[in-house]
Amino acid sequence: MKKPKEKEQIFERIAGAVTRFSGGTPAFVIAVCIVLLWMLTGPLFGYSDTWQLVINTGTTIVTFLMVFLIQRAQNKDSRAIHLKLNELLASVPGPSNRLVDAENLSEKELITLGRFYAKLARLAADEKDITSSHSIEEAVGRHRSKYASGNKKA
Repeated sequence: MKKPKEKEQIFERIAGAVTRFSGGTPAFVIAVCIVLLWMLTGPLFGYSDTWQLVINTGTTIVTFLMVFLIQRAQNKDSRAIHLKLNELLASVPGPSNRLVDAENLSEKELITLGRFYAKLARLAADEKDITSSHSIEEAVGRHRSKYASGNKKA
């Protein structure tokens, strides 16, 4: 008897292979051929209710399964992207580490954080050097020091 982890790995390999195949040209060509075959058999079956039910049932089943397959692929990709971004944030001096776990913030916290970044974008618009990048705290501090030193008009 296979262990649960081995079964999970087998499922993951199968799901990965099906995801790669279903997103490719051969899968699309097969789908088009099936629809064309179904359309061509219409006169043979007199466009009966059963003939229509075959395509409806087939497409419903495929759609149902593909929803879960697509969601699985998106979840995996999203997780990988978050980990890559977390690595960048954690390893580079300068960016705020408070964003390392941003995907686990509440919707309200994300909206608040979005407002901070909108403010940062407004501050960056005042910068002459388009390559400069700052954390929110650093940008606000630099912005305030510019106004305090009289370099900018308030």
